[in-house]
Amino acid sequence: MNKDYFQECLNGRIMLLDGATGTELQKRGLDPGACPELWCLEHPDVLAVVHADYVRAGADIIYTCTFGANRYKLEQYSRSDVYEVNRKLATVAKKAAGSKAIVAGDIGPTGQFVEPFGGIPFEAMVDVYKEQVRGLLDGGVDCFVIETMMDIQEARAALLAVKELTDAFTLVTMTYEKDGRTLNGTDAVSALITLQSLGADAVGCNCSAGPDAMLKLISAMKPYARVPLAAKPNAGLPKFVDGKTVFEMDPATFASFGKTFVADGVNLMGGCCGTTPQHIAALKQSIGSDRPYRPIGQSVAALSSARGHVLLDPKLPLIIVGERINPTGKKVLREALQQNLAKGEFSLIRDMARDQEREGAQLLDVNVGVPGIDETAAMRSVVGFLAKTTALPLVIDSPNMETIETALRLYPGRALINSISGEKAKLKKLLPIAAKYGAMFILLPLTDKEVPELAATRKRIIRRILNAAKHHGFTPDDIVIDGLVMTVAANGGAALETLDTVEWCTNTLKMRTLLGLSNVSFGLPERKWINAAFLAMACAKGLTMAIANPSQEEFMHIKMAADALSLKDKNARRYVERFVIREPQLPAVAQTAHEEASPQSRVRQGILDGSREEITELIDQALVGGMAAFELVEHVMIPAITEVGELFEKRAYFLPQLIASAETMKRGVDYLEPRLQDGTSLRHRGLVFLATVEGDIHDIGKNIIALIIRNHGYEVIDLGKDVPAERIISEAKKLGPIAIGLSALMTTTMPRMKEVIDLANAERLDACFIVGGAVVTRSYAESIGAFYAKDGVEVVQLIRGIEQKTEDR
Repeated sequence: MNKDYFQECLNGRIMLLDGATGTELQKRGLDPGACPELWCLEHPDVLAVVHADYVRAGADIIYTCTFGANRYKLEQYSRSDVYEVNRKLATVAKKAAGSKAIVAGDIGPTGQFVEPFGGIPFEAMVDVYKEQVRGLLDGGVDCFVIETMMDIQEARAALLAVKELTDAFTLVTMTYEKDGRTLNGTDAVSALITLQSLGADAVGCNCSAGPDAMLKLISAMKPYARVPLAAKPNAGLPKFVDGKTVFEMDPATFASFGKTFVADGVNLMGGCCGTTPQHIAALKQSIGSDRPYRPIGQSVAALSSARGHVLLDPKLPLIIVGERINPTGKKVLREALQQNLAKGEFSLIRDMARDQEREGAQLLDVNVGVPGIDETAAMRSVVGFLAKTTALPLVIDSPNMETIETALRLYPGRALINSISGEKAKLKKLLPIAAKYGAMFILLPLTDKEVPELAATRKRIIRRILNAAKHHGFTPDDIVIDGLVMTVAANGGAALETLDTVEWCTNTLKMRTLLGLSNVSFGLPERKWINAAFLAMACAKGLTMAIANPSQEEFMHIKMAADALSLKDKNARRYVERFVIREPQLPAVAQTAHEEASPQSRVRQGILDGSREEITELIDQALVGGMAAFELVEHVMIPAITEVGELFEKRAYFLPQLIASAETMKRGVDYLEPRLQDGTSLRHRGLVFLATVEGDIHDIGKNIIALIIRNHGYEVIDLGKDVPAERIISEAKKLGPIAIGLSALMTTTMPRMKEVIDLANAERLDACFIVGGAVVTRSYAESIGAFYAKDGVEVVQLIRGIEQKTEDR
């Protein structure tokens, strides 16, 4: 079934997706905690009935029961036949659908963190998903859905796995927290920009929220969507009633949101947790013959990172591309790249990125071309590091095509290539690479034979490159044109030719433009004034972006003034903020900088930054400076990791930063442990048990929480996953923990938490229980007599409170 068929359907009507599968299977005999995929292989007739019920309810697309049929999930049940499991379950769905519905091969998260945010290599994750894709394809699926993703990088890996094996229509839906971001910190618009540029045929959201909360996400995405949008909300939030997990939103209430979703821009809609065939039937009736609100355009000029995005709108203020992460003319950076890459030490690059972000850069140019190093490997390392360090999108700057492709494949966002010229090799090899990964690119108007001095020649080259790009699917929105800055010391008319080029691109082609400003003043004294004047003249010609050093005050002052005078800075708000607010802040900034020069403050900053590779060296410096090991832990490191928790609560930090800081803290404490001679050292604050309840094999969240609790000085015994209530209580009676943490990810295993607590009460065990997990709510926790914690930070706060009450008795 080709993409044209889907496009034809989506142009004319809202396509309905099916509802929840797990809860329907439970009604028909699936045991709580059993593997749904393997159970369905043993009961294919039951699965066929569920599929058929959704088809009768009006679903245009049904999902195969393969959400967890990946290598990592199936190996928990001692199964390695990933291909066969997917093929057989796809066959069941195809037979049940017949000619009345489309079958989507369902791909879910693995529960692992992917490079650069975790330990699973990116290519390994692509291969894991290709196993699934091959089985689903041979099972006859018509299209693919990648769903419930919280990590944009894992979603990218799955999408590339599909794209590299088939041209089938592919929908990708992320799952978002209450603040509108995934657990890893990606907002809905950034995810949309990344995924649609990488080749997703539809993008949206599912699970984690009811329809009212999901409406906001669809509304936020629609102005930037060039692909259809999808929504698959839960039937409200789960509650625990009479020993069972229930979703209380009835079909009529759920369906009442249908028309609003259509008005806000949804093109595909169904239901997730708690929805039934009755919900889908009511939704079909509610939507009726409403026609979809089609995507606005074929392209959008925007770049993204894992945690943010930048719109390249000519009506907005001039965009600054920070130029400092480039070793040309920078001895210190060149030496750092040559000496420290192998050690994984990126402190200078981190500081350069943060300084430029603070000074007003919106994008970061990244160039690692240094003699004597493997540029491709270096770029891969630096791009992976910056993906975790900064929310600013990256500009990949290299003459090496292999280097560019390596960076684009790994980067968890939509990057800008610097650059593609009219050179034959670049046009032949780099345009397809840029198209595959959905990158934007800077068009550089030069060829193999010439670097044109005249604007007229540049214009001819620009048209030639644009024509070549069009054949690869690029639109003007995907391209930024470099006006080609040459030095006026060698050619007095060079600046005017560049300005002519910028003006023509702006007014005639209606395209975005960029200049690397500093070359214009090469060889002249007091270069900053030439650069500033040239910037002002270029802004008057419609310049969109400039590659520059945002720490140069004259440059940034002129940029702010030009934005205000051209009405790109409404009411001169940013201009006023820059000059009115700057001065009072100076003394405080100076004081902070002075404080951070001390060895102990560098340890603190290392934990805040998650500097795993550097922390032991920073600790040594503090010890040499005279600070005792115990004082360093108690008065520097614990306050630092506490501050990380506060930043995470405020959503200034997200899961990747939290993990990096926690691992840095652990490495530091382990390093100091032999020096902690005092009996009151970090490891003696109290014992905490953790376990994932019986039937549930998910433990990534529990493992993170264990790491965080240990960093706050508590001893943790992790009983693992799929732990029976009897074992939890038996072990607890022997060792007497002050708190027991229980985790469950699935609605089917939530009731096991109550079983554990009921058994503890029967055995008269004096321990406090803390529960958490994706489906667990505060009201559910209270109903079973437990505390609720949404994350590791809240767990630590609860344990401290429990410990204090115990001491007060």
